[in-house]
Amino acid sequence: MAQLLKIYEDNPNEAAIKKVVEVLRNGGLIIYPTDTVYGLGCDITNVKAVEKVAKIKGIKLEKANLSFICSDLSHISDYVKQIDTSTFKLLKRALPGPYTFILPGSSNLPKVFKNKKTVGIRVPDNNIIRAIVKELGNPIISTSIHDEDEVLEYSTDPELIFEKWQNQIELVIDGGYGDNVPSTIIDLSGNEPEVIREGKGDLDIL
Repeated sequence: MAQLLKIYEDNPNEAAIKKVVEVLRNGGLIIYPTDTVYGLGCDITNVKAVEKVAKIKGIKLEKANLSFICSDLSHISDYVKQIDTSTFKLLKRALPGPYTFILPGSSNLPKVFKNKKTVGIRVPDNNIIRAIVKELGNPIISTSIHDEDEVLEYSTDPELIFEKWQNQIELVIDGGYGDNVPSTIIDLSGNEPEVIREGKGDLDIL
């Protein structure tokens, strides 16, 4: 049975964070707040959990464009190829923030992502999810949860999210109401930055 766990963003409770990390280490799936929409995720090193996320999303794992949530910029360098100074400065300006950056993946990517040439990276401006990733010691998968209501593209109320998802996942974090505008996606794997999706993140950073 899934649980709904209240965590306050301005001062995330350490015991609650540890509880979430335990669920992730045991291969559990969680729904968590970010600085944009609520996300569905798991530990990136747990193949079975990653497969479960892909199945829920109705996509083949090898075709899935799942991004990673990292706790900070130093975390990113573990999973992407060496980045040049201008790219690094751009990331430093934008993160933490409502952006997903697509970068060339390094050979350190977990086994399940080995064939990926690029990886999407997020460092949300949200203390709860960053504290979880920091405690876990490696990134978690990030994929947004869409709402079936066509007017509401994304679910924003944690209690309603819990009602809808409780049979498919282990834990929903109630971090308050979420946003319904997703992150801005910018591809930095080519010669010039390319905006894939304009979302909450301002394009002035380019």
